[in-house]
Amino acid sequence: MTRRYTLLAWTAAAATYLLIVLGAVVRITGSGMGCGDHWPLCNGHLFPPLNDIGTVIEWSHRLVAALVSVLVVALAIYAWRPADPGNPGLAPGVSRASRAPFVALGLLVLQVALGAITVKLALPPWTVVLHLGTAMLLLATLLVAASPPDPGFVLQPGTIGLLTLAYLTVLFGAFTANLGAAAACTGFPLCSGEIWPSAGGLALIQWVHRLLAYSLAVSVVVWAVRRGRRRAWGVAALVVVQVTLGAATVLLGLPPILQAAHVAVGAAVWAGVVLGHG
Repeated sequence: MTRRYTLLAWTAAAATYLLIVLGAVVRITGSGMGCGDHWPLCNGHLFPPLNDIGTVIEWSHRLVAALVSVLVVALAIYAWRPADPGNPGLAPGVSRASRAPFVALGLLVLQVALGAITVKLALPPWTVVLHLGTAMLLLATLLVAASPPDPGFVLQPGTIGLLTLAYLTVLFGAFTANLGAAAACTGFPLCSGEIWPSAGGLALIQWVHRLLAYSLAVSVVVWAVRRGRRRAWGVAALVVVQVTLGAATVLLGLPPILQAAHVAVGAAVWAGVVLGHG
């Protein structure tokens, strides 16, 4: 791969990670309607008056989304750029087997559409969760573009299982937060002192998220032991930090800064699992 292509892919991935964290800040601060129900404009303006913190946060999120869009489109264009004007094809050094930039472009279109729908429908939980889920897939795809697997790499069932578990844990975390179930279980590691919650549906949702997180923690440690690589142990360390943040968030009454950190580290764990299988 060319150096420019790799740099562009890493930059797009970093911007997508920032977008995910900012999206969490938008939700945590209740700024999702900071631009009203206008899209792509903000309160009817291309550059709105920034006299409200909710507008500042939501507009910042949209600006980073615009940056991600530019970077992903540029990456796809660069990947398709012919090495020789008379010989169309992928850019020099970009494997024909790697279609990651073009998958990322398709995911970007879906992500933009979901963002617009989310705003127009006034933030229903299902669109918010899908929006985050698509962002996580976009991040993974850009990471694959930036650091493609070795030639001949084949996804093993165990690898697919770990990736699926990590993705489901992230999605259920978003589901928990957006349904207001984050406070449904008090205490840690049990749910209000119970192995199986009896406090209703919200507590059950919170408990399922915790069970997924516990399963992921064990699976990542087993994976790290088997891989024996520093990168895998780094992901295991991130999982420990993530579980600690989750516990502290619940025990301290859901402080916003810890909620945001929980999302940031969760996205880093997802990225680490994706990169760890390259």
